Amino acid sequence: LLLSVRLSQPSFLANWTLCFVFNVVKLHNFNKMWRNFVVRKLIRRNQIQIPKTFQLQRALHFQAQRFVALSACSQSRGLLHEQNLYQYRYYSTDAYPNHNRVLLPALSPTMEMGTIVSWAKKEGDKLNEGDLLAEIETDKATMGFETPEEGYLAKILVKAGTKDVAIGKLVCIIVENESDVAAFKDYKDDGSSAAPAAAKPPPAPAAPAPTPIPATPPPPTPTYAPPVVAAAPAATSRVYASPLAKKIAAEKGLSLESIKNGSGLFGSIKVQDLGKATAEVVSTAAATLAKGAVYVDKQVSNIRAVIAKRLLQSKQTIPHYYLSVDVNIDEVSRLRTKMNTMLEKQGVKLSFNDFVIKAVALASKKVPEANSYWMDSVIREFHSVDVSVAVSTDKGLITPIVFDADKKGLVEISSDVKRLAAKAREGKLTPQEFQGGTISVSNLGMFGVKNFSAIINPPQACILAVGSVQKRIIPDKASPTGKAADFMAVTLSCDHRVVDGAVGAQWLAAFRSLLEQPETMLL
Repeated sequence: LLLSVRLSQPSFLANWTLCFVFNVVKLHNFNKMWRNFVVRKLIRRNQIQIPKTFQLQRALHFQAQRFVALSACSQSRGLLHEQNLYQYRYYSTDAYPNHNRVLLPALSPTMEMGTIVSWAKKEGDKLNEGDLLAEIETDKATMGFETPEEGYLAKILVKAGTKDVAIGKLVCIIVENESDVAAFKDYKDDGSSAAPAAAKPPPAPAAPAPTPIPATPPPPTPTYAPPVVAAAPAATSRVYASPLAKKIAAEKGLSLESIKNGSGLFGSIKVQDLGKATAEVVSTAAATLAKGAVYVDKQVSNIRAVIAKRLLQSKQTIPHYYLSVDVNIDEVSRLRTKMNTMLEKQGVKLSFNDFVIKAVALASKKVPEANSYWMDSVIREFHSVDVSVAVSTDKGLITPIVFDADKKGLVEISSDVKRLAAKAREGKLTPQEFQGGTISVSNLGMFGVKNFSAIINPPQACILAVGSVQKRIIPDKASPTGKAADFMAVTLSCDHRVVDGAVGAQWLAAFRSLLEQPETMLL
């Protein structure tokens, strides 16, 4: 019936017909793609003419669903839906033909901004669904961004090399017909694409921030004069602002509290409101340091920002405690030397860290409480052991995962660690290779560090810190002067909400037993 209706001009009936398609058909649980197909057919046959003020848009989930499937991570799925990170299609208007506005998606659960490393296609190129469109550096790795649908790349709005691109930022335009590419030659982003990624509207407008009251500086002493530090503003309600507005305000030293009411939803502050902001008070100490000291300010990378955020969260919210033991690794050293001689022709060389990972996995099977997540309302205990191994890269720390380490042999573990470490340093890890893990290992022994305490990687409950190998003299019945032995100091950091002290001690005892008697790893 709808396809047979012909409307000669925009009218109330045209709008009513459009609403019928989108609402009445929706009540009958028709597929969303079929509904859009019907509308597009009506438009192309000139059976519906949409007034300029009545733009039709629909959400496309192609890219969001692709990366959710890629990561296989419920956290990614929740993040994408929570932030409404969809691509929006706008049908043809008086100014531009039918086109698809491609927004920057969240490629990892912790991603807030990304860097466009390079574009694999040029403006005017033909695109097939699934083609590599661009390479994007996230907070974890450099990942490929695939083409969401077929068409032609009409306009690139974010050039290669652009850093700190916010999620939901319009990055490019795709059109269906090659003849439509020229229409977007001078196209510019009007800022409307930021809407999908904007934060959820607050329940009420932010209250005006009170004027900060400067505090009296502490009196100087005869030998040292403390710097005058600007007082913190009095306690205020939360200031609601878009992520981009917060970033620009921080870079320019503007006080968001000085803006009484923004132009956004419920009074939230947007970028155009920053003209009303006043400069923040700069401490006298900072000003003095800037004049007298020589220093270099380094830009905080996406990875470094996420590391800082997560480690701060871990230390502030997780009740850490630490257990340390010294492990005699003489038997492991002898076994390692023997096995490396046997495997020399195969090009395999086992490290102490491979034995440590295997022992961590088997100890976690014996004491499964350590192989758990803190999930607020429940403690999730895993049956398989996926060991996260800390790897240092030029951009920061990342923890690729050796999956099912309890079921793998030493050669397979060694191969996995080398392969993952190489990919991590090249920035080519995929989300499945670093998201998750049930327990972590951090080894600084190769740097000569005797012992240290690592910070737990939430929501995991434990992380093992491994120090260097040290020679010691121990008693020996065969020699009155004793004998030399190799010892390795390890420290287990535990989340007291999940692992009690006695349980952590049991885990360390099992770990030490496995390394001091490595043949028991075969049982």
